[in-house]
Amino acid sequence: MKLLDNTVIPEPAILIGAELRSARNLLPLSASLDELERLAETAGLSVVGRVTQLVNHIDPATFVGSGKVKEILEAVADKRAKVVIFDDELSPRHQRELSRHLGNDIKLLDRSALILDIFAQHAKTREGALQVELAQYEYRLPRLTRQWTHLARQAGGGAARGGSGGVGLRGPGETQLEVDKREIGRRIAKLRADLEDVRRHRRLHRSQRRKSGIPVVALVGYTNAGKSTLLNTLSEANVYVADQLFATLDPTTRRIQLPTGREILLTDTVGFIQKLPTTLIAAFRATLEEIVEADLLLHIIDASDPYVLSNIDAVEDTLAEIDMPSVPRILVWNKSDRPTIEVTLADNPLYLASVRTSALAKTGLDDLMRAMDRVLETRLIQATLLIPYERGDILSQLYHQGHVSQHESTGRGTIVSVRIPHALFEKYSTFQVKGAQSDVSEN
Repeated sequence: MKLLDNTVIPEPAILIGAELRSARNLLPLSASLDELERLAETAGLSVVGRVTQLVNHIDPATFVGSGKVKEILEAVADKRAKVVIFDDELSPRHQRELSRHLGNDIKLLDRSALILDIFAQHAKTREGALQVELAQYEYRLPRLTRQWTHLARQAGGGAARGGSGGVGLRGPGETQLEVDKREIGRRIAKLRADLEDVRRHRRLHRSQRRKSGIPVVALVGYTNAGKSTLLNTLSEANVYVADQLFATLDPTTRRIQLPTGREILLTDTVGFIQKLPTTLIAAFRATLEEIVEADLLLHIIDASDPYVLSNIDAVEDTLAEIDMPSVPRILVWNKSDRPTIEVTLADNPLYLASVRTSALAKTGLDDLMRAMDRVLETRLIQATLLIPYERGDILSQLYHQGHVSQHESTGRGTIVSVRIPHALFEKYSTFQVKGAQSDVSEN
């Protein structure tokens, strides 16, 4: 809603949470609703109330049962709410039945739709917009019924075309919700084809990058854990930072130098969250492949979050969903300048180091840089190479990207004993001295 002076008044929203007695949840219901409230505020809503329920099973028609639906209607009337948000993803049947009870004047969203709306607001690049649009269409297609036409008339176009439309209505042209599923299906096919082109371009770019031998270190973590702030601090980049969920979506890569002189590419990616929509994970696969092919992961966590262990589990669950290989990790306890939570982390062989930092206060950064150096050192291959004198460029790269321990000039060229990244060894394996052994360090 806008006033005459263009001041935007946040729409009042009520949050609905239902918890199964038998379910194993990463977060208790109250904490999950706290997070949902932050999502709502990030989307531009004002939370005015909550309705919660502990149930033995999910009602097949209305998710919460007819009695709780009446309570929701009373809360909506009492608080004059315009939006109702469920903390879990609603099935198409739940959407239909609940919309029938709530009426056309109340927007009905679930956590997935809310997250998709935030992504639509924050996607800045063409790739990001394509990924979000695909995820929104795939979410909405099974929910496409006559009841959506009133939203189409209200919205008048999505954020992708510069429209506003309000929370829950941004994105892939709401006027198209009036067309049949076949046309939307064709649009989905086109978006998938466009994103496959993006994936091919990324694969080519990564292949060229791997040939350079520069290790790739990816920042992963729960949303708002401080990944972008850390990237800015370490690389003096200018990545947008805000105290809100999903402030940045598009990957950013910067080159930095570690204490030993080794250069790395540090890349920041989208943050994770509890109950991240599967359609969104699938749509962002092109971006998430940057993580899959990294040499090292920095798992950034908010050390002041009381549910830090649940957040770690949520990130690891999402990594498993994208088939993350066994890449070594460093656990970075960020925001350690605040009162921190004392927790015991179960042993995980992939975590080779643990460092406490504050990206904002710029503390612990030297420890983190040294930890990255140590872990990457274990990924190097020992090799003995004979480099012709006319290939001074190769010798320079070996010194720049590896650790040269011995250097000897001969009549045929320069023999170097060097520890180098695997990609660089593959690139120059033809220069290996016959009879010399090459192996991966186990230090």
